[in-house]
Amino acid sequence: MPGPDPSPWRLSVAPMMAWTDRHCRHFHRLITRHTRLYTEMVTTGALVHGDVPKHLAHDADGERPTALQIGGSEPDEMAVAAKLAVQWGYDEINLNCGCPSERVQKGAFGACLMNEAALVRDGVKAMRDAVGDAIPVTVKHRIGIDRIERYEFVRDFIATVAEGGCTVFIVHARNAWLQGLSPKDNREIPPLRYDIVHRLKSEFPQFTIAINGGITANAQIDAELAAVDGVMVGRASYHDPVLMADWDARYWGQGTAPDLAGEAGDAWRLDIERRMVDYIRAQQAAHQLPWAWAATHILGLWNGRPGARAWRRVWSDHRLKGRPVDEVAAAALQARLAARPAASTVDEA
Repeated sequence: MPGPDPSPWRLSVAPMMAWTDRHCRHFHRLITRHTRLYTEMVTTGALVHGDVPKHLAHDADGERPTALQIGGSEPDEMAVAAKLAVQWGYDEINLNCGCPSERVQKGAFGACLMNEAALVRDGVKAMRDAVGDAIPVTVKHRIGIDRIERYEFVRDFIATVAEGGCTVFIVHARNAWLQGLSPKDNREIPPLRYDIVHRLKSEFPQFTIAINGGITANAQIDAELAAVDGVMVGRASYHDPVLMADWDARYWGQGTAPDLAGEAGDAWRLDIERRMVDYIRAQQAAHQLPWAWAATHILGLWNGRPGARAWRRVWSDHRLKGRPVDEVAAAALQARLAARPAASTVDEA
């Protein structure tokens, strides 16, 4: 259970490209009210030269607390992005120093910046100067890059970046390989080294240190919170969103955890689904949003319950994309209920 004043970074959902858009964040907010949510990474160039509303529009009241993650390497552009984060109602601006994709390497940002600690320091200072105390400026990074596995490398990176005014570091407990591994492999092949992150917290007790990488269960979260200030959960929260159902009560001391077993759990899931359908309908009316763009984020909602596979099959059926969302929801419900009598006593995966 949290203490009397848990860190704002006690628990968060990671920024994930092509996944944590505004519709995904709305869905997650239906499940957990207090967990910190992050946007997909938005490049500073897209904000300086592109369509700002397209990238930053969100429910500034309903989504909070929400952080804007940016990717970039020019301090002046970072400062512009930080000002925009304040203007658009975000609660934090976070600089990506951990993504190893070819795209970020071409732009010399993401994990490449771990080789440029002084530049990151200058970018952090530029953002801090731009926003003052309006919102915190934070950094998400790896523990090393390529074959650099010395603890001193990440320790010195943090010490240098902190000179710019950063006091919150979200540490993915793997190295980032800039050559030879795909982004997917970078999330799986480099070994997790939680001990490095724990050591960072011991050496920098004055800073907020949150850990990220490979955390998929509440028991892991509990264990890590004994060593660091916060835990960021990535793909587990997306593929199995019900994992988040008791986070408000468990980690924020707010509300009561729902009963997720049996009929009570089904009723809870159905309520979340119906509220998401209401949201999609409203988005369609206001913005002509195709329902499939938002519905793709809910496909893990019924994982582990009888009829889940039949339910997912309806929501994933491309032939239904032109049908009204209420009609698709009704068909998914019918398919799930029809599959239940034939379901094994073992829950479906």
